[in-house]
Amino acid sequence: MSEGWVDAFLEMMAVERAAARNTLTAYSKDLADAAAWLKGRGRDLSTASAEDIEAWFAGLGAAGLSPATAARRRSAIRQFYRFVLGEGWRADDPSRRIEAPRQGRPLPKVLSRDEVDRLIAAAAAKDGGQGLRLAALVELTYASGMRVSEVMGLPLTALARDPAYLIVKGKGGKERLAPLNDAARTAVKAWLGVRRDFLPRGGAANPWLFPSRGKAGRLTPRRFSQLLEEAAVAAGMDPAKVSPHVLRHAFATHLLEGGADLRVVQTLLGHADIATTQIYTHVAGERLAEVVRSKHPLSRKD
Repeated sequence: MSEGWVDAFLEMMAVERAAARNTLTAYSKDLADAAAWLKGRGRDLSTASAEDIEAWFAGLGAAGLSPATAARRRSAIRQFYRFVLGEGWRADDPSRRIEAPRQGRPLPKVLSRDEVDRLIAAAAAKDGGQGLRLAALVELTYASGMRVSEVMGLPLTALARDPAYLIVKGKGGKERLAPLNDAARTAVKAWLGVRRDFLPRGGAANPWLFPSRGKAGRLTPRRFSQLLEEAAVAAGMDPAKVSPHVLRHAFATHLLEGGADLRVVQTLLGHADIATTQIYTHVAGERLAEVVRSKHPLSRKD
């Protein structure tokens, strides 16, 4: 009986919900897996109890399935039984009590302070104006914690008077202060001295701090990423570890390592929810723990 139910469910998903072929294939395999497991208990999908389904789902983690795969199998079984319940084929939903697995959140890539210094040095070592521009980009992003879109969208007027901070309009149009340290301000001043060499030829006055001769009229996030990767290689670093967003991560993590309050870091990053900022406490904590393990005399092996 349950095989007919599965076929009807998959047909409904295809026709009424326009599910993609890959989704239908995955759900078919997920339900087949559940049916095979239930068969070992003398049950099938039509006769399974809530305890059966809970035991099957609990076994997924024990079998080593990733949280993402377990979450998809949960989705398949939950949608299947909701369909069955709606059709009146069962009077109960045995999948109602299974909870979604915690998938966690990957920790962001972070550069050490030494790596940031090496990256800045490699950027500045590029020839002429190219080096001054990239050094200004790196220093500005690392000093302020701005998103790459915010840096690329800076108008020339925002930095013309050598401000100690910027007023940045972030997500949702919310404004916040972005600090600039002496190193960033010095790098920007040096860049402004050669900025005219990067202006589009024959074009109107360009309003952007980092102009480009491309169609957009300003440097793009993609190009910034490419330049950073080149600097990373020159600094002897893995280019996959470096991006404009990683500089923002480094800004937040290094602040917390230095004792900054989490609420302050939240404000500087422009996060609406402090839970988004809290991930950096895990990164900073792991890094500090590693320092203790590697540097504390009682942690060293003779």
